[in-house]
Amino acid sequence: MRGLSEKKAKILAFTAFLFYLLPVLSAFAQEEADLAKKLANPIANLISVPLQYNYDENYGADDEGHKQFINIQPVIPITLNEKWNLISRTILPLIDEDDVPPGTDESGIGDVLQSLFFSPREPTSRGLIWGVGPVFLLPTASDDVLGGEKWGIGPTAVGLRQIGPWTYGMLANHVWSVAGEDDRADISATFLQPFLSYITKTKTTISLNTESTYNWENSEWSVPVNFVVSQLLKIGKLPIQIGIGARYWVDSPDAGPEDWGARAQLTFLFPK
Repeated sequence: MRGLSEKKAKILAFTAFLFYLLPVLSAFAQEEADLAKKLANPIANLISVPLQYNYDENYGADDEGHKQFINIQPVIPITLNEKWNLISRTILPLIDEDDVPPGTDESGIGDVLQSLFFSPREPTSRGLIWGVGPVFLLPTASDDVLGGEKWGIGPTAVGLRQIGPWTYGMLANHVWSVAGEDDRADISATFLQPFLSYITKTKTTISLNTESTYNWENSEWSVPVNFVVSQLLKIGKLPIQIGIGARYWVDSPDAGPEDWGARAQLTFLFPK
C-alpha cells in the first residue's frame, strides 16, 4: 500500500508539473509567433539588426564582373506618443567589387540610405499598417567607384496587411540628388518593393519580393526577384532569424548583373 501511495504521489506531482509547464510553453510559442510576424513587417515596433549578404555576377559587356555586399540594416522604433511611432531604417552597404566597372577591384563602404517612417501604433479598422516619411541618401562611400558622390532626398512610404500567417504589401521611395560632385551623374530613382510572405507553424518564413529600381536619368530598370526561406531560432535568450535564398534578374542595365544571384541573412532581435 505504501508503494502504491508513493506512486500516486509521483503521478500527481508530474501532472501538476505539466499543468504548470503547458502555459509556459504556450506563452513561449506565442512569443515566437509574434516575433516572426513582426519580422515580416518592415515598420514593426521591434528593434532588429539584419545582416544581409548578397552575391551577383555577369556584370559588364564581357560578363566577367561580380559583386558581393553585406547590407547592415538596423531598424529602430521610437515611441513619439500613445498613437505614433517613428521607425528608423538604415542601410549601410559593405561592398566588394571585381571588374565592376571593368578593370577595377574595390572594397569598402557604400552610400548610406536612411529612411524615417511616421507610423500609427495600431492598424486601421481594416487592418492596414502604414508609414510615411522622408528618405535620405548620404555620400558615405569610401571610394568614388562604390558610390554616387551625391546627397539625395525624397519621400518614402510603406503599406501592408497581415492576415493569419500571410503578410503582403509594398515599400516605395524616390530619391533626387540635391548636392554633391558636379562631375557625377544626377540621381532620380524610384524604388518599388512589393512583398509577400507566409509563416508556417514552425516559425519558418517563406518570402517573395522584388526590389525594383527605375533610373529616370537613364530610363533603365533593375528588377531582381528574391525568394528567401528564413527560420526563427534562439541562441540562449537571444532570438535570431537566419535565412537563405536566391534571386533572378528579370531586367537590369546593359552592364548590370544577369541571371541568378544569392542572398543569405542573419537578423538579431531585441524585443522590448
